[in-house]
This record gives sequence, C-alpha cells and structure tokens, in this order.
Amino acid sequence: MAEFGLYGYQEEVVERALKGENIIIWLPTGGGKTRAAVYVAKRHLETTANAKVVVLVNKVHLVEQHYSKEFHPALGQHYTLEQVSGEIDEKDFFGLVVKESDLVICTAQILYNALNDKEEAKHVELSDITLLIIDECHHTHKESVYNKLMRCYVEKKLKGERRLPQILGLTASPGTGGAKILDKAVEHVLQICANLDSAIVSTKNYAPELKEKVPRPVKTFDIVEKRLQDPFGDHLKWMMNLIHEYMNLPSDVKLRECGTQEYEADVVLLEQRGVRENNRLLAQCALHLRQYNDALLINDTLRMMDAYRSLEDFYSTKTTIDGTDLFLTGLFEENQVELVRLAVDSHFENPKMAQLENTLLKQFEPDGKSRGIIFSKTRKSTHCLKDWVLQNRALQAAGIEADILTGAGNGITYMTQNEQAGTIRSFRQGSLNLLISTSVAEEGLDIPECNLVVRYGLLTNEIAQQQASGRARAKNSQYSVVAQSGSREVRRELTNEYLEELTGRAIAKVQEMSPREFRAKLTELQKQAILSYKLEETLRTEKKSRYSPSTIQLLCRNCFKPVASGSDIKLLEKAHFVNVNPDFAKHYKAGVQVVLPKSFEDWEPGRRISCNNGNCSKEWGYEMKYKKAAILPNVGIKSFALDTPDGRVTVKKWKDVPFTVEDFNFEEYCQENYPDFLD
Repeated sequence: MAEFGLYGYQEEVVERALKGENIIIWLPTGGGKTRAAVYVAKRHLETTANAKVVVLVNKVHLVEQHYSKEFHPALGQHYTLEQVSGEIDEKDFFGLVVKESDLVICTAQILYNALNDKEEAKHVELSDITLLIIDECHHTHKESVYNKLMRCYVEKKLKGERRLPQILGLTASPGTGGAKILDKAVEHVLQICANLDSAIVSTKNYAPELKEKVPRPVKTFDIVEKRLQDPFGDHLKWMMNLIHEYMNLPSDVKLRECGTQEYEADVVLLEQRGVRENNRLLAQCALHLRQYNDALLINDTLRMMDAYRSLEDFYSTKTTIDGTDLFLTGLFEENQVELVRLAVDSHFENPKMAQLENTLLKQFEPDGKSRGIIFSKTRKSTHCLKDWVLQNRALQAAGIEADILTGAGNGITYMTQNEQAGTIRSFRQGSLNLLISTSVAEEGLDIPECNLVVRYGLLTNEIAQQQASGRARAKNSQYSVVAQSGSREVRRELTNEYLEELTGRAIAKVQEMSPREFRAKLTELQKQAILSYKLEETLRTEKKSRYSPSTIQLLCRNCFKPVASGSDIKLLEKAHFVNVNPDFAKHYKAGVQVVLPKSFEDWEPGRRISCNNGNCSKEWGYEMKYKKAAILPNVGIKSFALDTPDGRVTVKKWKDVPFTVEDFNFEEYCQENYPDFLD
C-alpha cells in the first residue's frame, strides 16, 4: 500500500475492505477517503475474477471530478473507465457501458434507473457489479436515491441471494440523525450501517498521524451585538400589522413573531387554509406576509437595500384581480419612498456586514495568497454578498476577487455545470480568491486549501458544519462564525459541536459491539425497514387510488378558476406531468422561451405558460415540444389547488396527489388529436 502513496491511517481503514467485507470508511473532510477507495478498487480489479466496479456520487459535478482527479490517473492505464451522468449520452445505453467497462463512475440516479429499466441496452442487475463504492454515503436514508438502491440490495440479501456486490461507503460524518442523547445517536449510526449492510471503520492506531495530516482550523465566533435601532425593520413590521388587521385573522390563528422561521411556517399554513376554504383574501394576504417576512430575514443577514429589493422584485410581477390585490399592492406603493429612505440610511445598517468585512480583512492581504469561502443560506444571499464585496472599497483594496458558487439547475439564480466548473477552475488557479457559496461547496468538491471559511447566517446540522470546517485546510487557517450575540446561529453552532462529539461516541459504541451482536442488530433493522417500506407503499397506493382522476378539478392557485381535470394529466417519461387536453390552451397565455443548459433526446422546451384569466398571470410551467410534433404543457402542481369530492386540497409535489396519473401514450395522443394524420 505504501507504494500507492497511502498514509498509515488510510491503510488502516481499508484493511477490512481488502478482505471483501462491506465497510463504511469514516474519515474527516480532507482525509483522503476517495484516495483510499481508489486503492480498494485497484486491489479488487487485480484480485477478483470478472471484476466490475461502480462508483456512485450524489451530485453530477462529482462524476467528472472523481474520474479526472482520482480514478483515471491511478487506474486508466490498465483498465477501461467510463463516466456517466445525466449530462452525457452514454446514460441512454448504460447497460452496455457497464458490460464493456472495468469501472464506471455515475450518479446514483443513473444506476437506479438502469435497475428498473427493462430495455436491454440500459438495464443493469446488481449481480453484474462486484464492488459498489458509495460516496457521501451518509445520504443513505429515508427516500434518498442511495437508500432506494440499497433497499433493492437488502431485499435480495434477505431473500438469500448471494451474487451481490461488495459495498464500500465513504463519509466524513454519519451524523446523529437529530438525536441529542447517546442511545438514540447509536441507533442512528446502526441504521446507516443497516441501510448500507456495512460495518463502520475509522483509524485507531494512526489517529495522531491523521490529526497531523488533517489539522483542524482555529474556530472563532465573530459576534456582534443586536443593532440598537432598526427603523427599516420596524416599518416592515408596521406594514405587516396593517395586513393582519385587513385580513381579519380567524380567531383560532395565532401568528408567532415576525421575522422568524416560525412565522414563515405559520403563514404558509395560512395560505393553504385560504385556498382550501376558497378565501382568496386570506390566501393572498398570507402569501404577501411571507414576502415581508423574507425581507425581515434578509434585513437581519444582509443589507437593508437587499431586503427592500426583494419586495420590489416581488411586487413588480404582481397583477390586480380584486380588492385584496388593490390593498396589498397599494400598501407597498404608498410606502416605497419611506422604505427606500430608511434603507439607504447607513446609521442603521446591519452590524453583521461590518463584522464580516473585518473578518475578511484580517485574513486577506493584497499579496493574493489568501483563499476563502463564505457559506450562506440561499442563492439570493450569495448574489447579494457578491454585489456587496464588489462595491466595498476596503475589500477591493485588499485584493479580494469574489464570485458565487451555487447548485446546478434551471433559472436565473442557478448555475450550469460548466459555470460551476469554470468558477472552481478560476479559484484553483488563483484568479478568484473568495467563493461565496451555498451548501454545494460543503461536500465533495475538489476545492483548494483555504485559510478562511466563514459561516454566515446559517442554521444547518452537524454534518454540514463539519464539512464546511474541513474546507479550511491551509496552515493556521480560520473557521469563523459571524453572528449576532445570543442568536439561533450561535446556539446551533454550539449544539453542532456537541453533536459532532456525540457522533464520535456513538460510532465508538457501534464499533465495540461483537461481530455477532452487530450482524444480528443489522438484520433486525433491515427487516423492520423493508416491512415499514412495504406498509408505506400500500398506504401510498391506497391514497393514489382514493379518487378517480375524472372527479378531480385543477384550479389556478391564484385566481381559483377551474382549468383542467385530473384525467387531462399524464406522466411523460416518468418525469414530466403534462396536460394532453387541447382545450387547456384556452386557459393559458405563452410567454418567453425557456432555455435549458442541455438538450434532450425526445423533447425540447418551449415557452413559459401562465394563467389567462383576466389579470391573473400566475405562472404554471412551460410548453414542451415532444418528438418535434406535440406541444404539451408541462405543469407544476404547486401552481394549482385540487377540488376533490371531499373538498379542496393543496399538495407540494405530484407524488402527493390523491389520484393515479397514467403514463403518457404518444400513439393514443396522436389517435385522439390527429386521427387524419394516422390514416
């Protein structure tokens, strides 16, 4: 192992995996888990007949990273390696790729789809694989795709099937699953082990070497006192009280303190109640109150002007349907001048911003050698912080070159895979020295050693905290928590420190169990998990068949106009919920063309669609052109309410609707809509 360049602690944690055991490697961020996994893969390929290794990751950008940085340099000369993700055409014949390769790196979703796809070119069996490496394996819980995959594995194992791959999991922390006492934390770790059918290993003999090679940063709490006066926030709260009075809150509703996550939860439920009760006044007021609450939360973390602009952006898209809209838009318009006047008054600016500036200036010098990451909660906040850095003279004088790093997806605030890669490349090369990131940079990304990591306005669990801390790997690096004295952020950070220590104790307890006791416990948990899943599936199926689709009416969630029947909705390619009724076109108006960062085999995006009822304009989704012929409206269920035989309901996701959505059949669609063409 030494010739491969492994440290002693890495050699220790791979020993049992080299003997063919199912193992979870627990090493901190920066500890070289992936390097250890590459060595296990190498030895497996050398010693196993007809070896087939599959490496699973939970994010698309990690496919290319693991391929080019770790596996291909070490194994590419002697073995056939392939990388496959949703961005790559090879996914369409994944079964053939696996058959013809020695090692495949892919997203977990690709493999899960292949297990369930009956088409020979795409299909894969677990028995085709001899070693399955699962990166960031602490995500193997609940209904994550990792757990869906491993549920297939565990079911086969419990049925006595022998041809199953060896499992190698990698994690910086399994966490405690929210548990705050040791017994419950032990249960959580055991459940992760059961889900992965694996024992968890860590270094014992080489702990001092690990500590030396992966030093912890110096942690500081950069605390500010609460601002003595906040006239901007006070004015927002005054406006919210006017809305409370106007909406005549039901007597059984008690809203908690404005400007908190609890208040947001309250008004979300209030909006849902308004929709259910056909009370548009209640629903719309609750919707607007959520925006004001968002502005208060932004005001607490960022600049007052950022908070104002969030409201300005919201109201720029609002239209007027009835007196409720007139009151709400009128209230904002009447107070705009006063809000702007207060927002630009520097006497009352957020003190956290000044503290963040001081924290950055202590570490950054004009020599350009410093590197840092600010972790913030939302995509919006990363954009606001970048704008602040660019406008801040002191930070510019210190030579700070900043850019944002957020998750991939569609929309203005998302980044494409290429944009992500370009930003990381610039950071690695030094043309950027400060990343302002959401949680996407906490986990797995190959980012250079930083001498400063700042957690700003974050409430996350101990796993995210540990991974963020692990980004500060440079000598004498600093991990800073910028927060208000006595705030929830500070309390959460201190709680996470305790939970991190509790995780270690829980893992130690699991490792102390005898092999016989450990395996018995895992089998018990696995049987319980399979039974629970089957029961949940039965309940889900019953819920899906509760109503006939034809008895369901879809209503625009903004104006409450009925626009479709449940029977109009079909499921296209297991992913898109489309309305196949041509009459639906009368209910919507088409807007701008949707542009997506990648192309698809059978369809292309069309125009955005929104409600055509008077001034409503509620956005519903976008058109799809399927097989270059059929224009199909692809709609999001969050934009609609459902009238059922037992009353009105709202759901967040299509999987929660109380009726069965049938698969889309292109031939049937053409037969119904273009019979002359088929003749």
